[in-house]
Amino acid sequence: MKEVKNEMTIAKTPAKPGETMGDKIDDASISAEVRSSLLTHRSTSALKTTVETTNGVVTVGGIAKNAAEKSLVTKLVTDIDGVTSVINNMTIAVPVAAN
Repeated sequence: MKEVKNEMTIAKTPAKPGETMGDKIDDASISAEVRSSLLTHRSTSALKTTVETTNGVVTVGGIAKNAAEKSLVTKLVTDIDGVTSVINNMTIAVPVAAN
């Protein structure tokens, strides 16, 4: 080998005061962690919940069994590192009356 030409550049991204590049978590990682959290918690359904993350803002949708599940989803998502805010667009399922 005669020569190595390194043309890699580093894009400058604005950091919050006190935040390092290692602290910045990308949206795909946040979405994956949200899905994992919902999947492992027995009172939530990851299969019935949609997750979308943009710049740390997580939007969840789908059908919750009740108001408690909807609130729990918001709480679980809020606790994930890198989440700046949560928009919970979940609807609450209408209970079916048994005859």
